[in-house]
Amino acid sequence: MKRAPLKLLSVLGFFLLWAIIAAAANSPDVPGPAEVGVFVAREASSGELFYNLAVTLSRVAAAFLISLLVGSAIGIVMGQNRTVDRILDPWIIIFVNLPALVIIVLCYIWMGLTEVAAVTAVALNKIPNVVITMREGARSLDPKLSEMAHVFRFSRMRTIRHVVLPQLQPFIAAASRSGLALIWKIVLVVELLGRSNGVGFQIHLYFQLFDVAAILGYTLAFVAVMLAIEFSVVQPLEQHLTRWRPKPA
Repeated sequence: MKRAPLKLLSVLGFFLLWAIIAAAANSPDVPGPAEVGVFVAREASSGELFYNLAVTLSRVAAAFLISLLVGSAIGIVMGQNRTVDRILDPWIIIFVNLPALVIIVLCYIWMGLTEVAAVTAVALNKIPNVVITMREGARSLDPKLSEMAHVFRFSRMRTIRHVVLPQLQPFIAAASRSGLALIWKIVLVVELLGRSNGVGFQIHLYFQLFDVAAILGYTLAFVAVMLAIEFSVVQPLEQHLTRWRPKPA
């Protein structure tokens, strides 16, 4: 019960510090919370804010699901099979070190300025990170638990549900959280470079107009959405999945 007031006070402290800095700067390049709030309210009333947020969120969701499913599958196979790990490891190292901008530009050149190219570029940037995380999770699987499942004649699905997934849950959670944080940032770059809608496109548009209040307005609106997803979906789901663990004293 004490966590919510503390978090609220922390947020209020952030906005207070922001207001003080804006008042001290006294410049149109450093708008205060009130000015940004007026812009957000105006965009929301026109429907532009919600439309662009929805477009960006759809791209984030698509890229997130693709990268998590593909990356998890590859990572688990690499973690359980040394031969596959040796073959694919150089590929993973190459892709994890490729700049996101290069992958985005190449996808747009090869696939055109399309929605498929945008989502593919974002997913390709995240898949190597998921692979690395899930590979470590697969390597840490306890073989004794698998032997126990075999002795008790667990079906394959039951083994995955009750033996494999509980052990992989911390790694899936880590890949998911880092994935969301990285993917939405890359989505904004993808939209800035090659899409005609979304939060990234709007930020690019208002950058050309030197409208800092608009840039901050769209940024804070999307950050607020991601925080809402974190607190209303990600954290409750994680608590539900780890309910079997003993609580710390």
